[in-house]
Amino acid sequence: MGNFMRKSLLYPVGAVFLIVLSSCGQKIEYPVTKSVDVVDDYHGTQVADPYRWLEDDRAEETEAWVEAQNTVTFAYLNKIPQRKKIEKRLTELWNYERYSLPYKEGDLYFYRKNDGLQDQSVLYVQESLDSEPRVLLDPNTLSEDGTIALTTWEASENGEYLMYGLSSGGSDWQAFHVRNIETGENLKDHLEWIKFSGGSWSKDNKGFYYSRYPEPEEGKAMVQQNKYQKVCYHRVGTPQSRDVLVYEDPKHPEWGYNAHVTDDGKYVVLHVWEGTDERNRVYYMRIGRHRRGRVVKLLDAFDAGYSFIDNDGPVFYFRTDLDAPKGRVIGVDITRPGRSLWNEVIPEQTDVLASIRMIHGQFVTVYMHDAHEIIRLYHKDGSFDREIALPTLGSVAGISGKKDDAEMFYGFTSFAYPTTIYRYDFETKGLTVFRAPEVEFDPEDYETKQVFYSSKDGTRVPMFLTYKKGSVFKGNTPTYLYGYGGFNISNTPGFNISNILWLEMGGIYALANLRGGGEYGMEWHKQGILEKKQNVFDDFIAAAEYLIREDYTSSEKLAIAGASNGGLLVGTCMTQRPDLFGAAIPAVGVMDMLRYHTFTIGWAWASDYGRSDNPDHFDFLYGYSPLHNLREGVEYPATLIFTADHDDRVVPAHSFKFAAALQKDQAGDAPVLIRIQTRAGHGGGKPTAKRIEEQTDKWAFLLKNLKMRY
Repeated sequence: MGNFMRKSLLYPVGAVFLIVLSSCGQKIEYPVTKSVDVVDDYHGTQVADPYRWLEDDRAEETEAWVEAQNTVTFAYLNKIPQRKKIEKRLTELWNYERYSLPYKEGDLYFYRKNDGLQDQSVLYVQESLDSEPRVLLDPNTLSEDGTIALTTWEASENGEYLMYGLSSGGSDWQAFHVRNIETGENLKDHLEWIKFSGGSWSKDNKGFYYSRYPEPEEGKAMVQQNKYQKVCYHRVGTPQSRDVLVYEDPKHPEWGYNAHVTDDGKYVVLHVWEGTDERNRVYYMRIGRHRRGRVVKLLDAFDAGYSFIDNDGPVFYFRTDLDAPKGRVIGVDITRPGRSLWNEVIPEQTDVLASIRMIHGQFVTVYMHDAHEIIRLYHKDGSFDREIALPTLGSVAGISGKKDDAEMFYGFTSFAYPTTIYRYDFETKGLTVFRAPEVEFDPEDYETKQVFYSSKDGTRVPMFLTYKKGSVFKGNTPTYLYGYGGFNISNTPGFNISNILWLEMGGIYALANLRGGGEYGMEWHKQGILEKKQNVFDDFIAAAEYLIREDYTSSEKLAIAGASNGGLLVGTCMTQRPDLFGAAIPAVGVMDMLRYHTFTIGWAWASDYGRSDNPDHFDFLYGYSPLHNLREGVEYPATLIFTADHDDRVVPAHSFKFAAALQKDQAGDAPVLIRIQTRAGHGGGKPTAKRIEEQTDKWAFLLKNLKMRY
């Protein structure tokens, strides 16, 4: 958005002027946003869009509006007396060593580590688990403000090259580079216009497969729709212009591709996706001398989700939800691919098969039981081997290992259990702690319990509650209720260092497992999409009502929060039940459900949301769209909206327009503020310093508006 913090508060075109309101005894001067006469016709319904001009987030007029809003917001936040104390404690908590899972390629181990307050984690390499590690790539040296992030990386099998991706300012766009692992020097390789793609090396170590988009129009990289992705092969040491086109399908511009080279090096498996629809296609190609060959459409019915696990020669193993909404494992012989010849290896269980890998010739599975996870091992024939005991109710934070490895690493995490890395030895069955962080708090001071409540239609919904041990609840405990509810994504227990401060402040952290997610499999997901999306909002509202009814909290002490699709959740629930909440924190939310599909990758979400240009979808989208359901004269809860100027996934116009409309319609004294982060995006790659600042402002805002002591 440019250097808008150095521009004048009142831009001369008249887009912004100020009105004076008061909130909690603090005088607030809100920018008032100009209206334009824009009306769209949706199947005979006239819908005004008076803040359409805010969609042009590079216009000087919009920059002036952003500066005015940020000036008001930070003036308010900086006057909260406890803000400095919160920032100091968060900085202390954040200052601990954090590790990623080790990943082995050839004889080398790779992992990422953050010393504590480094803006970006550093990539290390070492020759054995006991040898001295050395820095392979430090993103902190690439920018002064820490906003260049390492997004993806993969080493060649012989340990000679590292392919890695970088993003700048939080954007989803990546540039790929190649580094010599031994010398640490970069080659000349520079690949651009890459999103939603990693790289997969050919086994001769001469190059890798990846997916890219066409170069966008000048000045439209942050808003133009992302379509026409294609798969390419890049040979090390050559310019991108000489990359080999492996596969594209111009007849289907919305299809995307993830390319994976099998461990035996004989095939490239193409995972063909269409937006966020769980159904997909699977193609494959035998790797020829020119790094390409005839692409075979192995699974092309688009009838279910298929996730490639591994192969034994011509037998490809998949995790699928075909005729198994909670997931099962099948084997498909590509020489005889007829469906009647498929072999069911691991049948569907009562729990959800969340993820699976093949390591040491076995299937390592992660099952989800009532939204928390379990590791189970199966032999290659599908017979059960053993379960690996986990420390407590929690989640598996990734598994690393390959088919022929004798060891695997996995992470474990829970609400008060910092992510810990374990090593499992398949031959001895021994389990050891590889890395355990030391954080400046005592996990034994807190407890988590799982409760179940009934939603509006009687559906049983789980929720996790975490709080100080020995707490006595009398209906007045500050409570932070978080949710997501979409895209088959499961919210399982996980460690967030910022939430520890909330618990120290005496709050309850509540995580509701809403429909639309994947906690109970595909049917649970389908109960929260399209015309059934209202179920998600009903589940969240019912969670709030449960917390109040059971005397955990009250409306005045209850804050709701969510990000992205969770931002939509918060925006909708605060418009449908503004009386129920004391505060709302919608972050990078999808707020304009009539136009979301017109920007960047927004079109891809239609499998969950539907589209307003479809007359069968318009009514339910218009019926809950946060932007279109604000009403003048309503007392809305205290609201702090978070967005970022480089968010090219959920473009900031969603939050801009919602903030402008909410400030106009707010009848009560509760503040309505928008915090617009500069040089940041949807959340990925955000520097530690910016994360601490953001979390400081969130807790300070809630402390003031929920009338907490700290």
